[in-house]
Amino acid sequence: MYIKRGLEAIIKNYLNTKEIIVVVGPRQSGKTTMIKNILSTLKDVNQVSFDDLETLSLFINDINSFIELHIKDYKYVFIDEIQYAPESGRSLKYIHDSFDTKLFVSGSSAAEISINSLKYLVGRVFIFKLLPFSFGGFLLSKDPNLKSLFVKKKYGREISVILNRNLDEFLTYGGYPRVVISKDKSEKITVLKNIYNTLLLKEVKDLFSISSNDKLEILIKGLAYQIGNLINYSELCQLSGLNFITLKKYLNILEELFVCKRCYPLSNNPRQELVKTPKIYFYDYGLRNVIISNFHSNNTDNGFLFENLIFAEFLKKEIELKYWRTKSGAEVDFVHNSAPIEVKILPKTSRSFYSFLNKFKPKNGYIVSRHEKESVFVNGTEINFVPFIKFI
Repeated sequence: MYIKRGLEAIIKNYLNTKEIIVVVGPRQSGKTTMIKNILSTLKDVNQVSFDDLETLSLFINDINSFIELHIKDYKYVFIDEIQYAPESGRSLKYIHDSFDTKLFVSGSSAAEISINSLKYLVGRVFIFKLLPFSFGGFLLSKDPNLKSLFVKKKYGREISVILNRNLDEFLTYGGYPRVVISKDKSEKITVLKNIYNTLLLKEVKDLFSISSNDKLEILIKGLAYQIGNLINYSELCQLSGLNFITLKKYLNILEELFVCKRCYPLSNNPRQELVKTPKIYFYDYGLRNVIISNFHSNNTDNGFLFENLIFAEFLKKEIELKYWRTKSGAEVDFVHNSAPIEVKILPKTSRSFYSFLNKFKPKNGYIVSRHEKESVFVNGTEINFVPFIKFI
């Protein structure tokens, strides 16, 4: 079953340009399937994967023979799993500059593309990111008509109940395509376990030369329990046995592999912002839940999961939210375009929310919860009470 991704239409606009198309994202987010679907309508296509060690070795050690076998007789070539080829940018540049072949490249580590390749590929590459489904993509896989109602935001109570039921499933098992199309809960959990094991045993070990995964696995579990909270570095160091420098290195690795993402505080001083403690969120809830082996239905009443939902949905739209916190402990979950966003189970304001309004006097503020209420005005700020299914 192929579920069309929104990125597909964007990439098709560049089929006749010279630039290399690079798609990065977590393993099993659908990169390979999407690119193969795009190429299925084209002629003179070749596909290779660097999962095949012989092909990888040829690319690294004998680029001219690689070109002879896999490039020169084709109009379109798709190279999958590019992250396994160190310094791939130099060879990709050589192919790009020497042949008319249109290259498509995919990889599961942003670091390999952004750091080791871009220095060679400036002006020669378009990079796109494909993450697990947003809630809208999840609904599209379930029922396109339901997705249409969700987008229009015009529906009654019955549809709200159906949408919230789907949202609970989304928050429990996440948006990895293979998980979404699985037949039952048992299969979903099995697929998620496989994704997690592959992440630890293959991605981390092969890409970052980490010989033992034990401490990293403990760190990941610690982070999964801390979602929505300030990262407690001392607690994580004590728990995992990692020193502070190594722990920060591992955090960077997890971000490069699209496992989790730090949310930084709002600050008028960008340099100061970088030294304040971030909060942690996961790209996918199903992966987070399999890490801690907790798929209980009451997870969806956890306010931090809903916080994670808001952060991840914005992230999938290429928008990184900030949070606001004072030295006295007043905190607003997120801030976007000067507007505060508080995530609640019930639609009510807080003292911290009013503290933000008094300090910054924004035009709008949002209380996002399970329920909808009439907007109110407080000292010139419109406070909107919006349900999750409409806000995202």
